[in-house]
Amino acid sequence: MISIIISSTSHVFLENVTKNITETVGLTFEIISFDNTDGRKGLSELYNEGAKKAKYDLICFMHEDVNIKTENWGAIVANIFDQNQKVGLIGLAGSSYKTLVPSGWFCDAGAKITNYVNMLQRYKFSETETKLVYQNPKDSLIAKVTAVDGVWFCTKKSIVAEYPFDGKLFQKFHCYDLDFSFSVSQSYDVMVTFEILLEHFSEGNYDRTWIEETLKLHEKWSHYFPVDNEGLSKKEKFIAEKYSFRVFIKQMLTVGYSRFEIFKIFWNSPLCKQNFSLFFKLMKEVRRTQIS
Repeated sequence: MISIIISSTSHVFLENVTKNITETVGLTFEIISFDNTDGRKGLSELYNEGAKKAKYDLICFMHEDVNIKTENWGAIVANIFDQNQKVGLIGLAGSSYKTLVPSGWFCDAGAKITNYVNMLQRYKFSETETKLVYQNPKDSLIAKVTAVDGVWFCTKKSIVAEYPFDGKLFQKFHCYDLDFSFSVSQSYDVMVTFEILLEHFSEGNYDRTWIEETLKLHEKWSHYFPVDNEGLSKKEKFIAEKYSFRVFIKQMLTVGYSRFEIFKIFWNSPLCKQNFSLFFKLMKEVRRTQIS
C-alpha cells in the first residue's frame, strides 16, 4: 500500500498522471493532491502536509508532468524497502558525490562517472528531442547516492516524521529534494533504483530563484559538504568542484548577476571560509578559461 503525494498546477496533467498511476502502480494506493495553481505554497510545506494526511507508511512524492513506464512499480518500491531496512529514500536520479561548491544533484568528475540516472527526458525550454538519460557506472539495480532529484522519490511516513521537509528555509520549489536527502542520509541510505523508468515532460528551470535557494542550501549544509560515496581521488574531486563552479557561475551570469556580485557572494560564502585554498584555485581556473 502506498500514498502518492502531488502538488498540482494543471488539471490536465493531474488527470493524466492519475490515470497512469492507476494503470501501473500495481498495489493498493491513494493519491493526495493539492491544487497549487497560484503557487502560494512551497513544496516543503505541501509535502509535510501530505505526509501527515497519508494513510499508508510507504509514501511517494512526485511531479504531475510525468508518465511512469514500469508496470507494478509500487510493488518494486515496497520490495526495496522490505529487503533493506537501512534504505530511507529511493529516487530515479542522483550522484554519489556532492560538491562543496553550490550545485544541483548532478556532478561531473571527468572520466569517473558519479551520476546514477534512468529517465526518459523531454525538453520544455529547448528544441532538444526526447532522450533516454541513463548512467549506471556499476551496472547495478540500485546504487547509493548523496541525494536524489525531486521529480519522483519514495520514502516512509515515519521517516518524514523524523526528518520533515524544511518549510521554514525552503518556501518555494527548489532544493527541498536535496535538503530532504541530506537529512535522511544522516540515518539511512539514499538510493537510485534502475528497476523503474519514468518519462519527465520538462527539464529543470535554473532561474534566479534556483540560484538563491541553492546558496541557502549550501549555507545550511556547509559543515557536511563535500560528500563522497564514490571514493574519488584528489584530482577527480577537483575536477568535480571545478565543473560545478563553472556551471554555477555561468548560470549566475545568465540570470543577471554581475561579476562583482558573484565575487562578493562567493567571498562571503562557506566555500571561501571553509576551504580558501580550493576557492582560490577555482577562481584562478575560471579566470584562465573565461566563462562566456
